Amino acid sequence: MKRGLVLEGGGLRGLFSAGIMDVLMEAGVHFDGVVGVSSGACFGCNYKSHQPGRVLRYNLRYAHNLRYCSLWSWLTTGGIFGPRFAYYDLPLRLDPFDISTFDRDPMEFHLVTTDVDTGAAVYHRFDHFTEDMLEWILASSSMPIVSRIVTIGGQRLLDGGIADSIPLRYFQEQGFERNLVILTQPADYQKQPLGHLPIIRRALRHVPALLSAWEHRHEMYNAQLRYIAEQQDAGNCLILCPEHTLPVGRISHNRSHMRAAYTLGRTLALSQLPRIKAFLTDSPIL
Repeated sequence: MKRGLVLEGGGLRGLFSAGIMDVLMEAGVHFDGVVGVSSGACFGCNYKSHQPGRVLRYNLRYAHNLRYCSLWSWLTTGGIFGPRFAYYDLPLRLDPFDISTFDRDPMEFHLVTTDVDTGAAVYHRFDHFTEDMLEWILASSSMPIVSRIVTIGGQRLLDGGIADSIPLRYFQEQGFERNLVILTQPADYQKQPLGHLPIIRRALRHVPALLSAWEHRHEMYNAQLRYIAEQQDAGNCLILCPEHTLPVGRISHNRSHMRAAYTLGRTLALSQLPRIKAFLTDSPIL
């Protein structure tokens, strides 16, 4: 039975997911694969490279660095998260990603992007590190309007959460029968229709398929919430999510809020660790 880890995005709300993952790594919990969307891809790759603590460390260190995340970065590079600094300089030089460990671990690493010209989800799998993996992670994390379109192999790509925010069904289609799903919103959350539509429609009028997918994202997302709830009731997945709205949003420069979101994830994972292990080992759930 293949066991998977499914990570939604949410920008720096993903620090909650990082707290959970760090506890699981420290406890030696193994998955056969991980699939991440947006920040879920940015942070989830660290599970395969066995680097607990790395996500929190670099986010705290560069919280106020204009090259990492800022209006200045958006105006000068086209990305509110600096494409070169955040996705290349940081993992390759400033806080090195452990490529050799990533390559040795047999875990599959999957990520999700959205095709700008069709509005459809595009999935990519990496068993070993290649430099274009960084470009795919950048694409998965590139929010419309505040990021430039990323072109890979002729495909124009942006944030995977537009087309497939919680890719449990995709992972099941890849043969993962038992999945831990980490959400970054509370259990009672329902996504609302997109606000500021006139502005967004004007900004994205040249990419109508992407605009349509984004306009209907709340319908897709809420349907996915219903699906994962059904799958949990059927014993096919286990959902972990915050009890309340997290103290950090998609973008934040507040280190205290970052630590708080991360700590909430750790606390939940520690309290649920016996249940998680039982679920993944097919033992009776405590």
